[in-house]
Amino acid sequence: MTSRPARTRTPADELLPLNAVLEEIGITRASWYRWQNKGQGPKSIRLPNGHLRVRRSELTNWLNTMEEAA
Repeated sequence: MTSRPARTRTPADELLPLNAVLEEIGITRASWYRWQNKGQGPKSIRLPNGHLRVRRSELTNWLNTMEEAA
């Protein structure tokens, strides 16, 4: 019997709940929605249950962009 080589899995791009994102970037929920209405901030995903999630990679890229612009 031949053995299969071990697969290396890359971790899935974590979907962060909105509360975790707000805490990490230090803003209020009202500020978040103000930014979203203006087309600013990281992109979010609305789940079928209505909850918002932000991909870890999207948040990291957005934070890096803001850091470079400062």
